[in-house]
Amino acid sequence: MKRILALLLALVMVVALCACGPKDPNVGPASNPGTETTPGTEPSENPGPTYTGIDWDALAGMDEDEASETVYDFVLGDYAAAYAAAKEEEGDMRMAMMALAEAKLLESGAFLPVQTRGGNYSMSRVVPRSNAATILWGLDNYRYHTLLVCNELIKAEDRTELLAMWEAAESADAYRQQATEFLTGKGYTMKDTYDVAFSETVNIWDVIATSYTSDSMFIAGTYDNLMEYDAKGVQQYGLAESYEVSDDGTVYTFHLRQGVKWVDHQGTEIGEVTADDWVASMAHVADNNDALGYLMTSTDGCGIKNYNEYIAGECSFDEVGVKAIDDYTLEYTLAAPFTPFPTMLGYGCFAPLNRAYYKSQGGTFSADGDQYTPGNYGKTPENIAYCGPYLITSFVEKNSVTYEPNPTYWNADAVLIKKINYKYNDGSDPTRAYNDAKAGITDGSGISNANLETARTDILEGDEKSVLDTYAYVSDGDGTTFCGWMNVNRGTWANYDDPSVGVSPKNEEEQQRTKDALVNQHFRLALLMGLDRGAYNGVIVGEELKYNRLRNSYVPGTFQFLASDVTVDINGTATEFKAGTSFGQIEQAQLDADGVAIKVWDTATAKGDGFDGWYNVDNAKAELEQAIAELAQIGVEVSADKPIYIDYPYETYEELAVNQANVLKQSIEASLGGAVIVNLIGMATTDDMQGATYRFSKGSEANFDLSTGSGWGPDYGDAQTYLDTIQAYGYMAKNIGLF
Repeated sequence: MKRILALLLALVMVVALCACGPKDPNVGPASNPGTETTPGTEPSENPGPTYTGIDWDALAGMDEDEASETVYDFVLGDYAAAYAAAKEEEGDMRMAMMALAEAKLLESGAFLPVQTRGGNYSMSRVVPRSNAATILWGLDNYRYHTLLVCNELIKAEDRTELLAMWEAAESADAYRQQATEFLTGKGYTMKDTYDVAFSETVNIWDVIATSYTSDSMFIAGTYDNLMEYDAKGVQQYGLAESYEVSDDGTVYTFHLRQGVKWVDHQGTEIGEVTADDWVASMAHVADNNDALGYLMTSTDGCGIKNYNEYIAGECSFDEVGVKAIDDYTLEYTLAAPFTPFPTMLGYGCFAPLNRAYYKSQGGTFSADGDQYTPGNYGKTPENIAYCGPYLITSFVEKNSVTYEPNPTYWNADAVLIKKINYKYNDGSDPTRAYNDAKAGITDGSGISNANLETARTDILEGDEKSVLDTYAYVSDGDGTTFCGWMNVNRGTWANYDDPSVGVSPKNEEEQQRTKDALVNQHFRLALLMGLDRGAYNGVIVGEELKYNRLRNSYVPGTFQFLASDVTVDINGTATEFKAGTSFGQIEQAQLDADGVAIKVWDTATAKGDGFDGWYNVDNAKAELEQAIAELAQIGVEVSADKPIYIDYPYETYEELAVNQANVLKQSIEASLGGAVIVNLIGMATTDDMQGATYRFSKGSEANFDLSTGSGWGPDYGDAQTYLDTIQAYGYMAKNIGLF
């Protein structure tokens, strides 16, 4: 499933990041620093190769896609070439070349990896890793039926023992049994409810038709997958009982569990789960191609046979590679072998869809020759069919969501949590999440900077030490990478859905100067290297943890490791990497060879997170000097007297967001000597903020110059799941103002 994620600052939730470490002081100076000038002075008479910038007049005569392609080639052409070459390879060579390609992506400065989730102090009643929390992709970590939850907050020392127990356990079931015995022996009592805060707005309840985690996380427990990851990170059978793969690696045949029931929101039986449910699902994916269809294509995803051709109108749906051989035999055919295919099966695009119920809600399929409409399907939790562990029994927008067990669920004995209560927190009170968790209203919370001093002094009844000393742990990380996006082809200076909101204070000349600056690679790198991400993050998690969740690359450095030795060409030099080498270490080799002062991998700690490998004032100034020289060649002066103005939207309704925005502004302006001024554009509501930075469908609707409002989480276990999103027409390319 396509996972674009809103960065919601107020709730520092219990999920999150590993990795810690100090700021690295050894990031060297940028190569090719350009002329010996300082920001605000005239460039030298020898600016280097001719710089032409973008011909905006020519661009104005193109259609939107052609214009986007032109800007994309200018900004990301080196990355596109390297990535295309990587996708031609297989196995370890593919992984290594994708790491080299991502180095080119980061060198472009089109965006800045900022942070992952977590790395903050947290407290929780949830037994760690009692569901699929360690899986970096998919929706299984939002499936809570196997959670173990205590009535009491779990002490940090006991959590440490539980994690060691998880490491040693032979299976997920064995771990849960051992954990329960350990905790009850320590005096904890177990409960069968899970109370969790949320701050997201759900727009649709159709998991196949949404590309937003802020929708699909709420739907994940309502249906079952063919396969599902367990608490030990092992993929187990779900609605499939077995499967086999053809010798050529292109045909996957799943044998389905018989007797599984579909029910409506009241638990009334409406049918049986059969192979046709996945055929109907694929037809629905195709009708909603902009949401999840990219995962079906040969260029961007697993390559379902003839999916591309069907979308292009070149064949009928009957020729697409999904077939119901009989009621309980499902067959997927790929256009070419794609080893990560089974890792994709937990996504919304592979969820089953009951054809009859969908049609009863007024839904139609273009595959049937009809004009497509979803009808009422997915409008509310009352308008979907269920075959998973839970029914949604109550939903009040921006208030609560309640889940109770599905009485017909095929694996009812595995449902340990008998009720899930989502409770809305809009983030306006930065102390609420902490206080609710402490009081047992919710089962966990991050301890943000706003509550850190309180947690140092709070002592709960029966305890000898403070909440921080007794219960706080540094939360685990995940695969999500939140980014600072650079809009290199801005098309609007107010919110597309409400032109009265988010209005830029810039005049037309200032708008054009910003566009000229943001298509310059050195200007972008100067801006991004000038942001003190530690200080920015410290607003949320506190000074002592401010580096913990910093991420330095789009693909996490530990996302993949070589299974065998590989030799690749780096700038004409044959370079060998041994089996076990991480993605991040290979990526770093390309950055070093190119002389670009970005650090994405720390050899000493074997981590790519937990230090700031971008922020360096000297490097930022050197990049700015080169940008000044190049922009001067196209008649654009950049100086403290003639600054570039950068619009940055932020949430005025969240105290922590306000503080972060001010840190960002002060950091960039100080680093670049006043040659860049950040305009803070206040957004009064969540809808306003998301309209500017998150819920827009094309690049021309992005209302910012710089935004930290969204990120990406992986869809499956291959680096392609990240890197595809920044190729031409890739899903996240809209965040840099393209396509």
